[in-house]
Amino acid sequence: MGNYPPLLFFITRKQAAFYREYLASKHEPFAFLIRKEVIWMTVTGRIHSTESFGSVDGPGIRFIVFTQGCRMRCEFCHNPDTWKIGTGTERAADDVLEEALKYKEFWGEKGGITISGGEPLLQMDFLIDLFKKAKAAGVHTTIDTCGQPFTREEPFFSQFNTLMEYTDLLLFDIKHIDNDAHKKLTKQANTPILEMARYLSEINKPVWIRHVLVPHRSDYDEYLIRLDAFIQTLQNVDKVEILPYHTMGKYKWQEMGLKYPLEGIEPPTETRVKNAKELLHTDNYTKYLTR
Repeated sequence: MGNYPPLLFFITRKQAAFYREYLASKHEPFAFLIRKEVIWMTVTGRIHSTESFGSVDGPGIRFIVFTQGCRMRCEFCHNPDTWKIGTGTERAADDVLEEALKYKEFWGEKGGITISGGEPLLQMDFLIDLFKKAKAAGVHTTIDTCGQPFTREEPFFSQFNTLMEYTDLLLFDIKHIDNDAHKKLTKQANTPILEMARYLSEINKPVWIRHVLVPHRSDYDEYLIRLDAFIQTLQNVDKVEILPYHTMGKYKWQEMGLKYPLEGIEPPTETRVKNAKELLHTDNYTKYLTR
């Protein structure tokens, strides 16, 4: 408790309960810890779940934090239960970090914490607090993001730059290079996503580009060639990955009473996956091996 300075006012416990309920309804990222009539405040995040031993979410073995909330509506999403903003479990950064550090001995030299989602960049205050404390504990930090919330406008831009000070790597998902096709696939434009990719190149922040290969959506040579041309304009790409579309999350759509939009579409063949890797020149991006 002593780590958090008190706000400079006093209220009754009844008033505290009202303010807590009110701010929760507004999805404000604050939790209140009450000692007598003083309100103590700490930044919190809305968390969907965690995973102790992730092996495909960045270098080494990772502790994965799945945040709650996303504006994208990807037709191939395997976690639609993370979409709704303002739900999930409210947790403080200290609490999440304490859980993660229990597994630090298994991370080796390259492992650490990856924040995924949902869309992590919708919870900037929480990410900054968590990553600042993680770096102080000597932990490698990674964000898995599609970049949709990105803007150079304030206050987001200043917060983003602060976050980058404590971020070692970004797993950057480019869903589709064509804006119209991107809107069809995700219900959002790709303009802020590509702009974020350019900015990360400007500041030379290491990224792994990830692209989900979806038949009848993104698996066309024309689109892959355009994506390759865009990636080649970036100076900070350590790795490029092709992620074959799969249907393992389909049951979640059904459980939520949602119509699965890619019904009848099968995963890409090995031939098409190989073709995509060749068109994106994935073998040329090897910086990740030496970091």
